[in-house]
Parts: sequence; C-alpha cells; structure tokens
Amino acid sequence: MSRLLSLAGLLLASVPAFAATPALAADIRIACYSDGNECPATKTLAERFTQQNPDIKISIDEMPYKAILESLPVQLAAGNGPDIARITLPGPILKYLADMRSNLKDAAAYEANFGPQLAWLRNGKEDHGIYGLPTQTTVSAPIVNKTLFDQANVPIPAAGATWDDWVVALDKVAKATKTPNAFAIDRSGHRFAGPLISYGAKFFDANGTPAVVDDGFKAMASRYVGWAKDGSADKDVWVASGGGYRDAFEEFKNAKIVMYFSGSWQVHRLETQVGDGFEWLIASEPCGPASCSGMPGGAAFVTFKGSKSPKESARFLEWLGSDKIYAEYMAMTSNLPASAGVQKMGVTYHLTPAGNEAMKAFTADITKLSPVAYQLQGFPYSSSLLNPIADRLSQVMAGQLTLDQAYDRITSDVKDSMAAIKP
Repeated sequence: MSRLLSLAGLLLASVPAFAATPALAADIRIACYSDGNECPATKTLAERFTQQNPDIKISIDEMPYKAILESLPVQLAAGNGPDIARITLPGPILKYLADMRSNLKDAAAYEANFGPQLAWLRNGKEDHGIYGLPTQTTVSAPIVNKTLFDQANVPIPAAGATWDDWVVALDKVAKATKTPNAFAIDRSGHRFAGPLISYGAKFFDANGTPAVVDDGFKAMASRYVGWAKDGSADKDVWVASGGGYRDAFEEFKNAKIVMYFSGSWQVHRLETQVGDGFEWLIASEPCGPASCSGMPGGAAFVTFKGSKSPKESARFLEWLGSDKIYAEYMAMTSNLPASAGVQKMGVTYHLTPAGNEAMKAFTADITKLSPVAYQLQGFPYSSSLLNPIADRLSQVMAGQLTLDQAYDRITSDVKDSMAAIKP
C-alpha cells in the first residue's frame, strides 16, 4: 500500500509539469509568393515568433504568384485551403476571408495603422472587417536601363513627357544599341491600368458601375497594340505567356529591353539580380492627356474562414504588424510600408545608392497617382475588370481579334463576370 501511495504521489507531483507544456501546438500553414524575398523574410520572422510562442507552429509553402491566382480559389472552394495566404486582388476569394477583429488584442490601433489598405480587402462600404495584414504599399513606374541611354547618347524623358515621347526616345536607344525591344509592360491588367488611366480611362460610370471601355481606354489600348506590332513593345511578354500573369523582369535583367514598366516590388530583384551589370533608375511616370499615373497596390496576408487556428493566425499577423517588427520586415524585403506608424518612424533600408534612390522615387510617385487609380484599386472585384484586358489585348497582338472585337469582348467579359459574383 505504501508503494502505491508513493507512486500516486509521484504521478500527482508530475501533473503540473505536464500541464505547463502545451499538449498540442496550433498549426498555421501559410501559402506565400515572393516578389523578391518576402517568403524567406517571413520565414525568418516566423521562426522568431514561434520561439516566443511555443504553442504555435508555422509552416510556409512558397509558390509562384500565378499559382496563388489560379490554385488558391480552387483549394478554398474544396475546403482544403491554408490558414493564411499572401494575395493581391481579393475579389475571387472574398467570400472565404475571415474577420480577425475579435481575435486582435488592439483592433482599433491595428485599423488606425493600416486603415486605407484594409479597406481594399472589404466588400463595400458597409463591410468593416479586418481580414489581414498589408505587407507593403506598391506603385507602378518605369524602370530604366540608364547605361543603354548613355550609350545611345539619348536623354531620359523628363517629368511631364507623354507615353508617345517615351516611345520615341526608347526606340532611338533600342536602335542605337541594337536592343531587341524598346520596352515592356508586365502582362497584367493592373499594370496596364496606369497608362490607360493616364489617357483618360475612367473604369466606372457616374454611378460607380464598371464601364471599362471608353474613349480614354481606346486611346491607350490602340497605342500599345500598335507598339507591340511594330516591335517597340515586347509582344512576347503578352502573347507567348500562354495566358495569365507574366512579368518582364528577365527581359530587363538581360538588357533585352530599355525600359520596364513594373513597380516598387522589383527593387530587391534589381539589387540582387541586376547588381552592377548595368546602371538602372526609376524615372517619372509617363503622361497622357488626363494624368501621369501608375497604379497603387500592395499584397496582404489574409486569413480564411476554414482555418482551424484563427486566433493564432491573428496573433501572428498582429505581431508581424507591430511597428518594430514591421519596420524590420520592410527593411528585409525592400518594400514601402503600409503602416502609418512605420511611415512616420521611417525605414532604414540596406540598399545600394541606386536602391535607396529608387525607394525615394517610388515614394514620390505615390503622390502623383490619379484618383481613378485609387478607386480602381479599392474596388473589391477589380480583377473582374482587369483580367479581360490582358487576355483580349493579347489576342489582338496575336492576330486572333481586331481591336473593335476586343473592346466588345472586354465589355461582355466584365458584364458576365460581375453578374456571376454572388454576395
């Protein structure tokens, strides 16, 4: 009996030790894509977070951006999506987003810090949910191979130069330096929206209803198709991609184009992959008769209704969004901060002089964006407006449609897509 009592005492004495250790850690699975090094940077910070929070385990699945666009909606519809994913346009997965508000320690402070971009994840003005963490602010603008301009002895177009002025200058440089194409724009309706808006495209009517094809739209679309057909623009970026998103970074890196119209998320790649191969810089936004505008944007980590770890997911994103950690994240990824607190305190980037000048130029470009650009970015179903643009204009460049046919198809595509959206 004494032995049994002793054994019982030992078992009871051991209970507090077991109770103090988490029986089962919460698992958070993150689907992530990188513009530069966002996923490795997130992994580094996640490891620090889990050391401080041993009750949480985080795994990061890195995948191409195209996989996020095409595979994530399918996974969510099938009920086997991740807990968190890094996305840009929320429209196709809007109904799966989970509101983190009740799981945040200080939702008011979080919303004050990230307010403008949190609105981009919502379904209209009546929606006040907090669905994720913006991972950066972005802006599209021309990235220029200055070395080629210098070799051709052609001045880089100054602020106020139109797209027509730019193409004339770029053609001169390409011809003088035997560069295959003068420029390229990412195969992306979002990227092309800035030039369209500059030429007067409104995207919405007076009632706020999508109305994509107008005179301003046609003015720029016809120009770009013409530039693609005569070889000024790299047509293959749009035609030979097989559909979907395609950037032109490789063409720029390998000096096959003189100017690359992309955006601030490319700075890390420019720093690490172009290096000192040639001198590059960020130039002023090309203009049209309506404005000199690129597009604002930004990716965000969002949470989903099907997650088994909603509290832990919110806890991680709130930690990642805290000023000190978020500033470190921006420095690691060479991104412009979406946080008002970090914008105020500033970010010390670990960049070359060219990289630091690029960040300044992108920051300056944000102040020049058209209100139409912000309206389009804030529309939750903007992908329904933007995707048909790239698809149909690619078909024109490939000789499969005329421009007028493309305009009709874009209009019907947008109408059908919007009609299919269920609240």
